[in-house]
Order: sequence, then structure tokens, then C-alpha cells
Amino acid sequence: MRKSLLDLPTCWESLQQTKKPVVMYGMGNGADHILRYLAAYGVRVCDFFASDGFVRGHSFHGKRVKRLEEIQAQYQDFVIVTAFGVHDQPTMDAIFRLDRQYELYAPDVPVAGDTLFDRAFLRSHLEPVQQALDLLADEASRQVFWNLAAYKLTGKLSYLAATASPREEAFSQLLQLGDQEAYVDLGAYTGDTLAEFLAATGGRFSSICAWEPDPKSYRKLCRRAEQLGIVPDSRVQLLQLAAWEEPASLCFAPRAGRNSAVAAGGQPVPADSVDHVMGKAPVTFLKMDIEGSEAAALLGAANTIRRHRPKLMISAYHRSEDLFALPLQIQRIQPGYRLYLRRFPCIPAWETNLIGLWKEG
Repeated sequence: MRKSLLDLPTCWESLQQTKKPVVMYGMGNGADHILRYLAAYGVRVCDFFASDGFVRGHSFHGKRVKRLEEIQAQYQDFVIVTAFGVHDQPTMDAIFRLDRQYELYAPDVPVAGDTLFDRAFLRSHLEPVQQALDLLADEASRQVFWNLAAYKLTGKLSYLAATASPREEAFSQLLQLGDQEAYVDLGAYTGDTLAEFLAATGGRFSSICAWEPDPKSYRKLCRRAEQLGIVPDSRVQLLQLAAWEEPASLCFAPRAGRNSAVAAGGQPVPADSVDHVMGKAPVTFLKMDIEGSEAAALLGAANTIRRHRPKLMISAYHRSEDLFALPLQIQRIQPGYRLYLRRFPCIPAWETNLIGLWKEG
């Protein structure tokens, strides 16, 4: 397996070597991020295009953003680089159709940090990669792991498509939440995962503690909790707080959507650890989606995990090392967890989740 992954051509090498014009599908922050990596590899993007609904006289990096039809009329053949995240099925279907028609890459670039998951990165981390792979509890997880690594290297959607499974399946077959869960939701955003939890438990629970550091998202979280009918309720806490390894004040950069994160500059926000906030209060389900701070938050939840051995659902895609480093970290904190890897449908490889279940004996 190690050799076969290392033998795969990376998307960056393929783009370096192509003789076809390279065009980018998308614009904005995600495109800027990918363009920086392409420039480092000496890859020039000839044109930009967007879906018809987004082409309204925009220009990007000094070029008019075109429709796909214009690109097709201009070039006999071309390579497409996608540069945005998408969850809705119709848009994903359209991208898969383009992939069948053209040479297309959806580069995997880290949400947090700057280290690419390329061949040099994989070669330097072969041992922990294999250790993490060996920890996974079922063949489906091992296949997801291998295909994700292949996708991260190549940017090819055929590998990415092989990793997707429905969210509902992870909840019904693995997590199997009951009606007495003590839920800690780190990165509650505007309440979408809170609503998902309540749907999975039929609206019944023992307690909820939801954390969201971004002020705008926190206000929306509070409104959503009211709409869901769970506040006011002494069993429910909504905290404007970032999850970290210890009590701290962190610089927090608000960005579009869910992507607000700890950054070198930005607005100071209070942060704390799960161990400190929760004390010895029971936790039966711990979820983290905190834009690259998962490793620090796991450190700050170590005593809670050892004491209560909760069900875990940890985002494992923000940093290039998350795929293998987070399973190994959980194993160090509390050996004996059965670890599963599941990825919910989207492009690129976001929504990758490490699910941990404690099994007595």
C-alpha cells in the first residue's frame, strides 16, 4: 500500500507537465489559496469560469470571469482546476460530469496550515500513516483512508467519490445515539449540528453544551436553539467560547461561513478546555468541528475522554496531518477505542470524520 500510494502522480506534477491550457472553475478565497500553490509549481492559469448564476461581469486576478460555454469555444481542449467547496448534489453532479468530459483536478489544500499532502509529505510520514491505518476498526474505514490519501495526492475525483457515504448511515449504524446523551458540541456554528443531534435522538437528551466562538454565528446559534425549543432549559448551555487545550485568549479570524478559525491576527476570543468547563460532569457524545484546532481541543478533553469514554465524532480534514495524527492521538489518550473513518458527500475532501466508540472488553 505504501509503495502504490507513493507511485501515484500528484495533481501538482500533472499540472506542471500538461501541455493543455489550465482554467480554473471558481473564484474567491479558495481560488486564491490554490493559486498560491500553483504559482509555487510554476503553473499558469489561463482563464477563470463560474457557474452561469455567478457570472455577472466579475473579474478575478485581472481576468474577466467567463461562462463554461465561452471556455469551450475558446479552447479545443483544456484542464480544469476546481477551486471551491460544494455540498449540494446538483452542483457536485455537474462537476462529476465535467470530470468525465475533461481532465479535471480538485486539489486538496489544507484548511488550516500550509503543508500540502504531497509525495514528500507522505514519504516523511509513512510510519504514522501505517500506524493510523492499522488502528481502524473495519475494512470500510481502511478503504476510505486509502482512497482519501490517493485523492489528496492526485486531486482526482474518482478516488474522492469512493470515500463518500451518507451522514445518516454514520448516525444510525455507528453512533446510535440514545435518548439520554450528554452532548458536547464544539464548533456548533449556527446550530446545524445541534438540530442534527436532536433529530437523531428524537429531541430527547440528558444535557447539551454547545460552543461557538464567532459572535455572529453564536447569535444565530442562540436563535436556532430557541426555534428548536430547547432554550430556556437548565440542561442546555450555549457558550461563546473556543475549544482549546487550556484556558486562554486566542486571536480568532472570522471568515465566510463555517471557516472562522484561530489565526495569527484577528479578534481576541476566550478559549477553554473541555476538562475545565465540564469538570466531572458526564459527557456521552463529544463532537468537534473546529477548523484545525482539533488536536489542541483533544488535549484539553483528555481527562473527560478517559473518565467518561464518550462517543467521538472528530473532524479529520482541516490539516494535512489530521487523517493520521488524530487517530493516533486518541489512541494515546485512551487506548481501546474502536475508530472508524467516514466522509460525507462534498467536494473537496471536507466532511471527513473520525468516529470513536468505546467497547467494553
